Amino acid sequence: MLDAVLFADLVTELPAAVRWQRLVNTLRSHFACGAVALLQLQQSQLKPVAVQGLLRETLGRRFVIAQHPRLAAILASRQPVRFSPGSALPDPYDGLLSEQPGEAVPVHDCVGVALYVEGRCWGALTLDAMSPACFDDTAILQLQQLSLLVEAAIRITELEQANRALRLREGMGIAAPPAETTQQYEIIGQSPALQRILQELDVVASSDLPVLLLGETGVGKELFARQLHRRSSRAAKPMIYVNCAALPESLAESELFGHSKGAFSGAVSERAGRFDAADGGTLFLDEIGELALSVQAKLLRVLQNGEIQRLGSDRLTQVNVRIVAATNRDVQQQVKLGEFRADLYHRLSVYPIPIPPLRERREDLPILAGHFLEQNRCRLGLRSLKLAAAAELALFDYSWPGNIRELEHVISRAAIKALSLGAQRSDIVTLQPELLDLPQAQPAKIALPNDLLPPQGLKHAVNQIQRQLIEQALQQHEQCWSDAAKALKIDASNLHKLAQRLGMK
Repeated sequence: MLDAVLFADLVTELPAAVRWQRLVNTLRSHFACGAVALLQLQQSQLKPVAVQGLLRETLGRRFVIAQHPRLAAILASRQPVRFSPGSALPDPYDGLLSEQPGEAVPVHDCVGVALYVEGRCWGALTLDAMSPACFDDTAILQLQQLSLLVEAAIRITELEQANRALRLREGMGIAAPPAETTQQYEIIGQSPALQRILQELDVVASSDLPVLLLGETGVGKELFARQLHRRSSRAAKPMIYVNCAALPESLAESELFGHSKGAFSGAVSERAGRFDAADGGTLFLDEIGELALSVQAKLLRVLQNGEIQRLGSDRLTQVNVRIVAATNRDVQQQVKLGEFRADLYHRLSVYPIPIPPLRERREDLPILAGHFLEQNRCRLGLRSLKLAAAAELALFDYSWPGNIRELEHVISRAAIKALSLGAQRSDIVTLQPELLDLPQAQPAKIALPNDLLPPQGLKHAVNQIQRQLIEQALQQHEQCWSDAAKALKIDASNLHKLAQRLGMK
């Protein structure tokens, strides 16, 4: 029966995320275990691409293999590896099982198998159970056999993705970008708002048009610029970063375009600028709104003619550079005030891309939090680091004016504070809401008649109010559950669970 389900998914063209999730759901049901995770190998770390039975934040974690001996043991073997309940090796999922009865992980059974596609290690499949005797010899044999189907699903998915990309490139008449070689600047998240931006970046990356990234401080504009560069035909060439806000006006021209010997006091030799360094690649001008007007005029000439003139030289030099700029300012307002050249603005904003703030992609909060939790767990040498349920709710209740950068700092401070208050590195360290130190908005008081008491009890009245609010939100947003969840300021998955509990689904 299980084979038939997996085979059915193999012969049906599905998005990768859908196929992975259906796969782990099916395996968890078949083995009647607590959790299943599919992890993809990316250089020296494993990235969860689908999980079932683990907290959603797990999807944001990146497990460095050298720091997780169980995962290292799984990848080192071509056979399934089982870890007995008494194994001294730390479990990467400590504290992350979604059905655990308390903060501590009970004794459980673990097994994993490495996955290979065309002779290369693609990743691993792991299964965890709450019972210490879930995976017997028969289960291990079944897992070994089923891993062949999982590997077939991976290969089919890769072929489908390659075919879709090829059709898109042929339709647009563009060449394939070089393969990505680093995950250092990975963009974390799965929200619809983020996926729309990434799709837009993939389309515009194929052109050499200047791109202007617009967004608040802390939304990660540099990450999106690097994604644009990686997906372009210039990916094999360098991307040079320039922070325009940190360039003094007296040095900006020399820094960008270079200078000749004797151009100014102290110029003892000829020096190339950032445009020379980016030749053939991409120049990312961060905080472009801070650039001095005198330098803006020379930048305009580069965009118009592809020529630079070094300070103190009469010679023009041709450069082949794509400009990607970013700002958190209202550049149109700057143009009106005479603080930014209108002609340069129109040249830079051939393709403007607004980056959504964190409050508009709240679905990504648990995943981003998980990413920063794992980073701090590694940095501080902790066995496990997680958020309490109340702390996760506090993240959703906050407006995040500092966006993702603020979230990163909040998680880091909370982890350090937990240790300073006595948490042990060998414990499952759980961050409570007070450790996050987030300002809480005071809820507005609702005026009720003095004699109003629910005749059927408080619980019934609360459930009735919740039903009414959910129905109203769904009606206002044309039965779209994700939009209704945003309006109600809760996570979409939590809304579905609440609706099920209230008998609405």
